Amino acid sequence: MPYYENVFIARQDISSAQIETITDSMVALIDETGGRVSRREYWGVRSLAYRMKKNKKGHYVLLNFESPSSTVLEMERRLRLNEDILRILTIKTDDLPEEPSVVLANRGERSRYRDRPERSEERTPRPTEPTADAAPAEAASTPETVSEGEGA
Repeated sequence: MPYYENVFIARQDISSAQIETITDSMVALIDETGGRVSRREYWGVRSLAYRMKKNKKGHYVLLNFESPSSTVLEMERRLRLNEDILRILTIKTDDLPEEPSVVLANRGERSRYRDRPERSEERTPRPTEPTADAAPAEAASTPETVSEGEGA
């Protein structure tokens, strides 16, 4: 059986319990047709790249599974009929990945940056002494007077 990766985005105003219900129904459909779900990830509420159906954010869910192609068609049909789903993307993959998705892997890296001190604590105060460059700039700004009788 071929391997697939499915990501769907649901509206931001529905609850996490409703997201679980939708995801459970998709997993049940895959299991009924002899498929197997290898990964099920909830990425949380994230900002959309652009507004979709008057929504700026959405719940993201990833499913990695293997199943017959007829199951994928039925799954996409059911998701499209659900008015809470904003977008669906299903792609065929060569194999089922074992490591966590890139989105979940980046979450761990993001928490590493939160441990760094605030910028105001990192900066050292600048010296208040006048520099050597300030004196020539003042001298150059004084106008030179040229007398009309000299030089010609």
